[in-house]
Amino acid sequence: MAEQRPLHVLLAGPRGFCAGVDRAIKIVEEALRRYGAPVYVRHEIVHNRFVVQSLERQGAVFVEELDEIPDDGQPVVFSAHGVPKAIPAEAERRQMFFLDATCPLVSKVHREAEHHFSRGRHMFLIGHAGHPEVVGTMGQLPSGAVTLVEDEEDARRVQPPAGVPLAFITQTTLSVDDTAEIVEILRSRFPEMSAPAKEDICYATTNRQAAVKAIAPQVDMMIVVGAPNSSNSVRLKEVALRAGCAQSLMVQRGADLDLSRLEGVSRLGITAGASAPEVLVEEVLARLRERFAVTTEEVVVAEEKIIFKLPSALTAQPA
Repeated sequence: MAEQRPLHVLLAGPRGFCAGVDRAIKIVEEALRRYGAPVYVRHEIVHNRFVVQSLERQGAVFVEELDEIPDDGQPVVFSAHGVPKAIPAEAERRQMFFLDATCPLVSKVHREAEHHFSRGRHMFLIGHAGHPEVVGTMGQLPSGAVTLVEDEEDARRVQPPAGVPLAFITQTTLSVDDTAEIVEILRSRFPEMSAPAKEDICYATTNRQAAVKAIAPQVDMMIVVGAPNSSNSVRLKEVALRAGCAQSLMVQRGADLDLSRLEGVSRLGITAGASAPEVLVEEVLARLRERFAVTTEEVVVAEEKIIFKLPSALTAQPA
């Protein structure tokens, strides 16, 4: 057997699950434990097929809309990304037992939107069209109350209603740097625009991007473990390139990694999006060990100790 070439891996810390994702998954698991299968989940609970398939094996049934769910009294869970107000309203109309797994940091943005609206402000929402979080946030308010701003070009061209005070909010999973540039353009055009009391981009997104920025200049390639429909994972790939890494790849599982792509790579960075479990990082490391003599080093830029409580319906003692 040929001698394995050395490969030094820098592991980003923090990486992987955030508190909001961890809470959402536990809500589904605890609902299954308490009420048995099926537990219905509207949309992917988090953007990771491995997680979704694992919950399906336990008895979760994923649907796109409430009209796919029978009136059988079983729990219905709303995903971590948040939902428009019309969804819980419809669930209440049908007398469904529903559990809201919306990340508390997304719920905070929803409350901010309502606060600005109650004060007569028109809102810019910095985010990506069609992303479930954006759909959910815009769905907190009447149509026309929010204008979506996706990029710098939008920020330069957007024309809000005349004579109305303005405010901005953001999706929680954006690139910190890209968002700062968009906000700067909006501020230059609308200096009276109100800002969030506290940063909308969540701590987990910020910390994972900071870890990638610390590693990117030191490695030949960055691997992001995550799903292509996961906003925060896609941002990590972009942040790595911007921070000076020559190549950045995204893989969902260890088996997805084409080892021939690592030709000439001696130092490799690995991170994982906020909805990717650590077991998938372990899969990637196992895949690398098939060909390389792997050594690892952890680069930690922040310690995360935040835990979000489960809904009271899942923590109360049974009567």
